[in-house]
This record gives sequence, C-alpha cells and structure tokens, in this order.
Amino acid sequence: MKPANLKIIELTEYQSKSFPHDEISKEVEIILCEKYKNQVDLDSPSYKTGNQWKLTAKGYVGYIPLNSDLALKINPKVPIKNLFGMLEYAYNLKSFKFLEGLMNCESIEDFYNHLAYILADKIIERCRKGLYRTYIPKTEQLAYVRGRLNVQQIIKKPWNIKLQCEYEEHTADILDNQILFWTLFHIGHSGLCTEKVSLIVRKAYHAIQGIVSLQPCTSEDCIDRIYHRLNEDYHLLHQFCRFFLDNTSPNHEKGKNTTLPFLIDMARLYEMFVAEWLKKNLPQNLTLRTQEKINIGEKIYFKTDLILYNRTDLTPKYILDTKYKKPKHSSPEDIAQVVTYAVSKSCPETVLVYPTELNHSLDKYIGKIRVRNLTFSLDDKIEDAGNKFLTKLFS
Repeated sequence: MKPANLKIIELTEYQSKSFPHDEISKEVEIILCEKYKNQVDLDSPSYKTGNQWKLTAKGYVGYIPLNSDLALKINPKVPIKNLFGMLEYAYNLKSFKFLEGLMNCESIEDFYNHLAYILADKIIERCRKGLYRTYIPKTEQLAYVRGRLNVQQIIKKPWNIKLQCEYEEHTADILDNQILFWTLFHIGHSGLCTEKVSLIVRKAYHAIQGIVSLQPCTSEDCIDRIYHRLNEDYHLLHQFCRFFLDNTSPNHEKGKNTTLPFLIDMARLYEMFVAEWLKKNLPQNLTLRTQEKINIGEKIYFKTDLILYNRTDLTPKYILDTKYKKPKHSSPEDIAQVVTYAVSKSCPETVLVYPTELNHSLDKYIGKIRVRNLTFSLDDKIEDAGNKFLTKLFS
C-alpha cells in the first residue's frame, strides 16, 4: 500500500510534462538519471525549458518509487483493455479470460491489481488442493538409518556415530512452488496493491510460508518447465509469475520503506504480442521464427524480431521488425536495418510494423527487396486489427 502522504507524478508514455523548479530535488534528479535513464528523459531547468523540469516518458509504463515522498507513474497510451489483450497473447494466456469484470480497469494500478488478485486467488485454490510435491535426492548425516547407507564413508570414519544416508524426500519445497512464493513476495512489496488485493496476497503468501523456502527466482525459471497430470495447472500460474518477474525491478530502498518498481517494456511486449498473434493466425503455408540469429562473421551477428518462412521448403518470405513508437515516417536507420536483414537472409520482402498509422506510408523497392511499413493497431479491437494487418501484409 502507498503511504497517504506520497505524491505521485503522472506521465503518459512518449509524452512530455513540465514541473516547477522546486518540485524535483537533487536526490530525485540523481535517481532518475542514474537508475531510470532508459525509462524517462529528464531535462534540467534552463532558458530552453522555461526554467522548469521537463520529463519525457519513453516506451515503458508502470510505477517508479523515487523516495518515501515521491513516485512516478507512467500511463499507457493504449487502452487498458488492449493491454490485457496483448498480455493474453504475449504470455500464452489466451485460454484464460481476463476481460470478465474489467469495466473498472482504467489505470495501470487497476491493471496490476487485477492480475495480482487473479494470481493470488489461483495460488490459494492450489494450496487448498495441496501444493505439488515430488521426490528430491538428499544426503545427510543421521543418527538412524534412512534410505541407503554410504558404506564407504562409514568404513573411512568408523568413529563417527552418525550415519551418512542417501534417500529421496517427498517435498513441496521445489522450484515450481518457489516461483510462486517469490512472486507473491514481489507483489507484496510493490506498493501498488489496494487493501483488498493486499489481503488476498498476504493470505496466499501465508498459505505457502513454512512449506516452501523463499528463494530468488527469475522470469527465465518460468519458461520451458515440464507439466503433466499432477501439475498442469501450474502452467497458468507460472505464466502470471513470468509477467510479474519480467516487469519488476530489483529493490529500491529508502530508510525503512521498501518498494519495487513495476515497469512494462512496451516495445518488448508489443513484439511478443505480434509474434504470438501471428503464430495462432498465420495461413497454413507459413511458419514463424522469432529472435533468430543471423551470423555474418566471427562474433558478429544480427538478431531479427520475426521471420515468416514458407512451411514446405523453409525459404524466408517476410522479415518483420516491430517498432513500438510513433514517428511521422520510417527512419532511414530503421529502413537500413531491415534491408540488411533481408539481404543477409536472401528474403524478398521486409516490413516495419508500427502500433499506429504513420503520416507517410512506405512501399518501395531497394534493389530487389520490397520495403514497407504497416500497422498492427492497438487502438482497435485486437482481432480486427490483426486481420487487417494480415490482409495488407499479403496484398
């Protein structure tokens, strides 16, 4: 919960806002410049800025606690409903219906609280059934025989009255559950939860506490896990955890107050969303690969966003590069980048993909390579926007 005397500065991504000279202290200036320069541009008071601070949000949305008295909130430029839609696809949660009961979700706090409530509620439900347990091998010095004795060790140290035993323990203190516990810990320290959500998060936390140890986990721990009949419901839980761990920064401390910045990298979310939407909606003759490396020399390579291949002979048909920004036209640097990708892959077409319509459309040939900019809009209904995008892509 945020303290009552906390002042919040609000921004919207890719928009600037000015503040009086005395509103941002030296301490806050240092924090913004050193820790959050990738999220926010800060221009110091000068003649050019009218002797005011100028803050410009970059491609992130979320919440940054700057100290015990001041926080920065960056609102999305897309509707909150579409933020949920992107999340459903990007984290493979399409089977789970977020949109029920979202009428009051109008802010980044509502978005965070809605997801935190769902996760905590699902964890409590799993705790009622019993946390998933498995056998893990252990070796211990015991005063009694358990499992298999290490005879060699006993012969070497016959004076040792304790026996070295090797056995398997049936336990819930495994990574599957440690991921849940660590994520609840992060959510509880976010400073974004309402009293209602804080209560259910604490309830879920205490349901696991004492059974599972609190171990640091990362979003990578949530990927490529093995699921089967006994833990299949953990897939959904781990995808929620992955989202929170992806977008929660390390602790930021001020005295006795500890809160965690929550920042969504919208460019990365947009890329993941477009990729997952295409995987589910491409024609049967095409297949998609993401983040593919293109080696051009020793220790020199490119990493492409998305490449569409012909499914039968795996020849590249389209290289797509998502650009979560709103320029008036495609920049020469972006064009040069995708053309380089296309040349290195011998791909005939390349497309720059934007979330909003540009003032100047692009459809040119550079040599034998067709270069275009297209829109996968986040302002429309996602399914309609995706279908429009595919229609234009294949035109």
